Amino acid sequence: MTGNSTPDTADSIDPVTLEVLRNQLESVAEEMGQTLIRGAYSPNIKERRDCSTALFDAEGRMIAQAEHIPVHLGAMPAAVEAVREHDPQPGDVFVLNDPFTGGTHLPDVTMVSPIAPDGEIVGYAVSRAHHADVGGMTPGSMPAGAQEIYQEGLRLPPTRLVAAGEPREEVRSLVLANVRNARERRADLRAQQAANERAEERLAALFAEHGRETVLTGFDAVIDYSRERITEEIAALPDGTYEATDILEGDGVTDEDIEISVTVTVDGEAIDVDFSGTADQLEGNLNAPLAVATSAVYFVVRSITDPEIPPNHGCYEPVSVHAPEGTLLNPKSPAAVVGGNVETSQRVTDVVFTALAQAAPDRVPAQGQGTMNNLTIGARDGSFTYYETIAGGFGARAERDGMDGVQVGMTNTLNTPIESLETEYPLRVERYALREDSGGRGNHRGGLGLERSVTVEKEATVSLLTERRRHAPKGVAGGENGATGENLIDGEPAPAKTTVDVDAGTTVTVKTPGGGGHGEPAADDSDDDV
Repeated sequence: MTGNSTPDTADSIDPVTLEVLRNQLESVAEEMGQTLIRGAYSPNIKERRDCSTALFDAEGRMIAQAEHIPVHLGAMPAAVEAVREHDPQPGDVFVLNDPFTGGTHLPDVTMVSPIAPDGEIVGYAVSRAHHADVGGMTPGSMPAGAQEIYQEGLRLPPTRLVAAGEPREEVRSLVLANVRNARERRADLRAQQAANERAEERLAALFAEHGRETVLTGFDAVIDYSRERITEEIAALPDGTYEATDILEGDGVTDEDIEISVTVTVDGEAIDVDFSGTADQLEGNLNAPLAVATSAVYFVVRSITDPEIPPNHGCYEPVSVHAPEGTLLNPKSPAAVVGGNVETSQRVTDVVFTALAQAAPDRVPAQGQGTMNNLTIGARDGSFTYYETIAGGFGARAERDGMDGVQVGMTNTLNTPIESLETEYPLRVERYALREDSGGRGNHRGGLGLERSVTVEKEATVSLLTERRRHAPKGVAGGENGATGENLIDGEPAPAKTTVDVDAGTTVTVKTPGGGGHGEPAADDSDDDV
């Protein structure tokens, strides 16, 4: 049985109780994340924190999220909706990664658990983590040349990993038989399950503290509060229709530029975002499920509005997103999609920012690096798989310089510390430094990119999925463009998107883009002080 027997409005909750509950619900999501990170084995989760957690109500509305990965969080409602279609019961735990049934790309494994402290489902705990390998044609499951999803790894529609409290070991065994480094995958799945269990424990404690009806009424109240706040922010923007285009630099099969077009309509308290005119779905793997494109739009809207508004379903309600089926941002199965989640999402962010800059120029920075610089190195025998997204330059803002060497846009991970990387993998870091002069000049300069050189100490397969290697991040208001990125293998230029087998002793270097500058640079401006 599912449901929420609370009143239709949140009038019965006083402001003090609402604020206490809001913070406590957010702390539930944060504790879930802490449990996941502490319990994980893979450096990708325990060090880089490439994972996200959130709390949903019984209707599938997000109540609270941890401050994790934007591309994970904005797409999570699709995963919960997919699970709700499979008649979840108390004690169930669902696992999924299918991008066409609630997922984003195959390495992002999502776990959804009904929360039922008193036997009735009152919500859902959701954790999403990027697993360092989920099978497929290359170690690390990020193949640059994939042309169909079957090549990218094991595909899981919503599947019960636990049924009515009883683990389904045959399902777990099936998953682990199709991935590399099964021991690490097993531990990371257990960490996700523990994170979800933590949510039910904490919600039961809140029921005991405040009473069941008060907490469930609080679910509605926090959503109503965020909706009111975000609509006020949108209403303050000038009504109008704003258009922009941007491009992707090939899809791993072709190097031809691929156009993304957007029309953003601000109308009173609502924003409509339409991607009609965007390229048809691709042969390569930069296709992005609609949930990924939607999450990028949500991120942009949240970025140009008050950051103190609690992020939940209420923030999403005034925003609608459309993309024709069969296009780059709403592909049909069996399109390859692994690069769409990491690279296309970044370009969607850029193009929507560009459109909304016409409505709110002081709130939109110059373009940041616009790529996650995905580097995957793994052994075909499954002995190790290393995955990293490498930071770069943040775009300059109207009142300050861009930040140096940070994750930009739809990612929010840390780096893998050199000590951990060299301990866990047969890899050696030769250089890790800021790229001088890579930020665009301006009244405020763009942030600097990074250079990271890694030597592989055993035969391995290297996959690179990167962008902004030909087209620089743009400056605004007279600011200069940031530097483009560059990939090198043993000192020789490598394509933006490539998968290649390398010998022991090979050095892979990734130079990430800088951010664009903001405003006209002074006549005597120089980077001597950078």
